[in-house]
Amino acid sequence: MDTMRERFAAVGSRLLDEDPRLAVVLADIGLDGFAEAARRHPERVVNVGIREQLLVGVGGGLALTGLRPVLHTFASFLVERPFEQLKLDFGHQGTGGVLVSAGASYDWPSGGFTHMAPGDVALLDTLDDWTVHVPGHPDEAEMLLRKAAAAGDDKVYVRLSVQVNAAPRPVDGAGFHTAREGRRGVVVAVGPMLDNVLAATEGLDVTVLYATTVRPFDGRALRAAAGAAGSSDVVLVEPYLAGTSAREAGDALADRPHRVLGLGVGRRELRRYGQLDEHLAAHGLDPRGLRGRIAGFLGG
Repeated sequence: MDTMRERFAAVGSRLLDEDPRLAVVLADIGLDGFAEAARRHPERVVNVGIREQLLVGVGGGLALTGLRPVLHTFASFLVERPFEQLKLDFGHQGTGGVLVSAGASYDWPSGGFTHMAPGDVALLDTLDDWTVHVPGHPDEAEMLLRKAAAAGDDKVYVRLSVQVNAAPRPVDGAGFHTAREGRRGVVVAVGPMLDNVLAATEGLDVTVLYATTVRPFDGRALRAAAGAAGSSDVVLVEPYLAGTSAREAGDALADRPHRVLGLGVGRRELRRYGQLDEHLAAHGLDPRGLRGRIAGFLGG
């Protein structure tokens, strides 16, 4: 199976052929994947080098000319380092574009904390009107990338990851989907966390919702699932900063008694490199860690 980043390069290259409005802006990262596309469309594949603020500034400028820019690099360099440019060159200017990240929260542990971005979605939450997609499989990434590219002048963030689920699920880029039904609470599994959540909740009488589009947050689906389950106890399992969507879930259930537990990446920096699976376990996001915390919260 190809990776999400490999799928992005293939799909992005085809989209450049199909849509003359599309432009791809790179900061060295991912350049090889777009080499052939750059030969075919040299005016719409731009590499600015390792200059991430410029990456966003160029994307914003292209958007002002009427193009649909797609910007790509590590999440820490795409959202955190050039945050002011995102705020001004897209938000303040009223333009749109597509951010496609790599690295997720800690996909490349040996790269160190400079290449980790568990706070990226929470940071985008401080800005207006960003759609955020978090696919859990390369097939889902392709569908969401195509949807993002065609989304008029909207601002869209597509968060790619090395961690994937074993099989794709039908996703539409709009709301949450039911992966399992139960009566003792609702667990929302975001993107690549689905397989671990399903393993962790095996035998528990809980509903599992699968979320690949987390902004806008599908409060209607959460309310419906809680109503059908007869319980407004909700666990959010997100592959980024723990509690990122807790306010969204609380708002969705504001008119009824509810409890929300946010599970995700902890705030404390892990100062050992390790491997991806070791980071998941250290943050309690492996099946064993999730099982204990979900069952303890829901009384399973």
